[in-house]
Amino acid sequence: MTIHCWIGSVAEMSGRPASRSCRDLVDRAEALALAEPNEPLHIAALCCALAVSERTLRKAFHKIYGLPPYRHLRFLRLSQARGALLAADGQVVTVTEIATGFGFVELGRFSVEYRKMFGESPSKTLQRSSSPKLCNQVTPRPGLFMGGDI
Repeated sequence: MTIHCWIGSVAEMSGRPASRSCRDLVDRAEALALAEPNEPLHIAALCCALAVSERTLRKAFHKIYGLPPYRHLRFLRLSQARGALLAADGQVVTVTEIATGFGFVELGRFSVEYRKMFGESPSKTLQRSSSPKLCNQVTPRPGLFMGGDI
């Protein structure tokens, strides 16, 4: 997503007065980051669209989630990718198609982060989605999270 699209999205979302509370800022950042899931995450562009500094965004995410924005937003996208893998249910789809559809361009990294978060490989999740008798949900492992400094 380009900065201009994000700015347009922010303008649409701000039908109410532009409050700069941490919760509001985090909510708007999440909405923008998830609006175009197939685009890679760029925190600097997100900050530009929200008209805040990276430090302000980082502080807001730390206050709300105790995590940097990049890590939290990647977690949200990983969760969305997992939902898509589980929902595949016999459709002809690949892990690569789903991963790239959620903005993950480094497939090896996606797989490693996914396994750390959910305790199984993305391909295993996809196999389970088409096998109803084995379809027990695996929840994220507490305390495990993917890398990223911002």
